[in-house]
Amino acid sequence: MNSATTESPVLNVTESAATQILEIINGQSENAGKHLRVYVEKGGCSGMQYGMIFDEIRDGDLKVGMNGVTVLVDPVSSETIRGSTVDYSDAMTGGGFKIINPNARQSCGCGKSFEA
Repeated sequence: MNSATTESPVLNVTESAATQILEIINGQSENAGKHLRVYVEKGGCSGMQYGMIFDEIRDGDLKVGMNGVTVLVDPVSSETIRGSTVDYSDAMTGGGFKIINPNARQSCGCGKSFEA
């Protein structure tokens, strides 16, 4: 039994991101039964960087259910990314997953790291 909780969304998931998350989960058997985990760690050119992996629910996780997918966020990362949006673009340049974080004071050009 886990103590995962459901609260007001820590982050938002766009429809295009949800579609891509489902395609990855359904297309790769190693991700069956897992959810996208969004986290923050030290690193990158601006001091902090985002990470995403497919993972199982852990004790204390915050679960965000939106557009047909569940996204997991650990309590420490939730403090930094609260109010953010996970988006996806299939553009040739700058495509892929992107986190739009209103709490970031500064972001690096690659969009993967930020200063909180």
